[in-house]
Amino acid sequence: MKHLLMMLAFTGMALPAGAQDFSQGSEAKPWNLYAEQPARFEAKVVDILCELTGDCPTDCGGGVRQLGLLRDVDNVLVYPNKNAQAAFTGAVVELLPFCGRQVEVDGLLIEDPDLKATNIYLVQKIRDVGDAEWTAANRWTKVWAENNPEADGKGPWFRRDPRVKAEIAAHGYTGIGVEEEQQFIKELFE
Repeated sequence: MKHLLMMLAFTGMALPAGAQDFSQGSEAKPWNLYAEQPARFEAKVVDILCELTGDCPTDCGGGVRQLGLLRDVDNVLVYPNKNAQAAFTGAVVELLPFCGRQVEVDGLLIEDPDLKATNIYLVQKIRDVGDAEWTAANRWTKVWAENNPEADGKGPWFRRDPRVKAEIAAHGYTGIGVEEEQQFIKELFE
């Protein structure tokens, strides 16, 4: 009986955090994605690999590692896999300047047990806890352009991206190989 009471007590203590309505105060713009909910909360920006393995570079991996949000209210690691731009380019560029800091974020949280989607976050704006001004999470294409000045031109960024061009040159447009896809392309477009 004593163990049952302790278990109930701990479960009851966890309920306020688990039942928190993260949509309160959110100004996130909907994307009309399945299972999206507006979510605004405070968290620490962390290197996900560091949190899981203890391998912790001082600069959160310098932009080459996935970053996460360790939510303050329940200590849950939230995966921000998108910024506020239309392209699904991730959120590392947006979060890296806040590495190791306590922030407040506003965006969309995707939770769906049937899809096995949990704590997937689309960050739209971010600020240090206590700051009045938000930073829009839309810097990715500007940073990409700064890092790829040789790819300047018209059209979508991915048509000019050196990494994308190298992959197409090596593996073709379909990924099955340049030679292998020739018959497929011929049949598709003739």
